[in-house]
Amino acid sequence: MDSRAVLWIREFLVDHSQRVRVGRHYSEEVRVTSGVPQGSVLGPLLFLVYVNDIRRDIESKIILFADDCIIYRKVLNIKDVEKLQTDLDRLWDWAEENEMKINLNKSKALSSTRAWVNDPLNYSLGDQKIPEANCCKYLGIII
Repeated sequence: MDSRAVLWIREFLVDHSQRVRVGRHYSEEVRVTSGVPQGSVLGPLLFLVYVNDIRRDIESKIILFADDCIIYRKVLNIKDVEKLQTDLDRLWDWAEENEMKINLNKSKALSSTRAWVNDPLNYSLGDQKIPEANCCKYLGIII
């Protein structure tokens, strides 16, 4: 990458502040220590570049939209269960390596099948069990 582009992106990301406006009133400025300026055109592109390697070493399918992520696979046997958990572990490790936080309150384990299955879903992220759900909301759609 051209060094001028790197400098331009650095200037965009480093040493910026923000404030909130409500009506005609402004809050005090606060220094931003991470992230990109909200509402910018370049911000989403830089985020995509940052998370581009999230699929590294993961065999399950991943769907990304902005900062939302779904990881899934067809589970036919215990090996598939183990592979999905391994991929969840790799996703957790990736997040830690890249200083990203996974919102465990928004994480759900969901099963979609025509058969009646009584076995509980027993997946985890880090040391937290992912709660099982009958449905979840993703991008405004209830699955």
